[in-house]
Amino acid sequence: MTATPRRNLLVGLLALGGGYAVLRTGTAAYGRLTGMDLAYEPMEWPEGFRKLVAGSTSSGGFDPFVGLDAPATPDRAVDTVAVEADPCGALFGGPLDSGIVPIASFSDYNCPFCRVLTQRLAAYEAAEDGVRVVWHELPILGDGSRAAARAALAAKRQGAYVAFHERLMRSPFEPTDEYLRVLAADLGIDADRLAADMASDAVADEIATSLALARGLATVGTPVLVIGRTVIEGAPDMDTIKRIVAEEREQPPICA
Repeated sequence: MTATPRRNLLVGLLALGGGYAVLRTGTAAYGRLTGMDLAYEPMEWPEGFRKLVAGSTSSGGFDPFVGLDAPATPDRAVDTVAVEADPCGALFGGPLDSGIVPIASFSDYNCPFCRVLTQRLAAYEAAEDGVRVVWHELPILGDGSRAAARAALAAKRQGAYVAFHERLMRSPFEPTDEYLRVLAADLGIDADRLAADMASDAVADEIATSLALARGLATVGTPVLVIGRTVIEGAPDMDTIKRIVAEEREQPPICA
């Protein structure tokens, strides 16, 4: 069996397994940290950051695509030196206002857990003045994921990222050119400009930066959250997210 069919089979199994887990456990998968003492381990990079140790949600850097066709390789090379030199800028988009706890959210449109977590984070940000969510596209689950990621980032150039992101997360349809044009028209943005921006170097660079960050953070899969200095791989419940936000408020900001 060639690399591409093997990889497609693995992606399908991962997606089916994730979907089955959602159907089987409902929201229980998001509550496994509730009431637990949160254990952290320090990270070599970025300096001063820590990773939440949460059993099966932490993979220890295992890459399920090793030996296949490296589907997460970005279309363009990214300046990894710049990412390594300024992880806060790459994660959160630059200096933060005083009193704001940033949350970097890495997601894939074919990740069933990401769909629920994205909705909860968006609602949390809207209700909490002291929290800012920065959305990262981490398209690691196939061509559809990559097309959706490029479309959302292209929509951002027209001020429609959040609306596009939420619609793509809820959509059962593949992000074909025809579907994206219909979605653009529905949201009142220029479909021709969307298509051009999807193919732009700027969008490719943005995805490449997020992929470089994920590799540097030694994370595998989605979702991944970075709350201030705390890296979490997996989908924690909202009580755990709020606990970590409260802990971050009590410490000097890591990205001042």
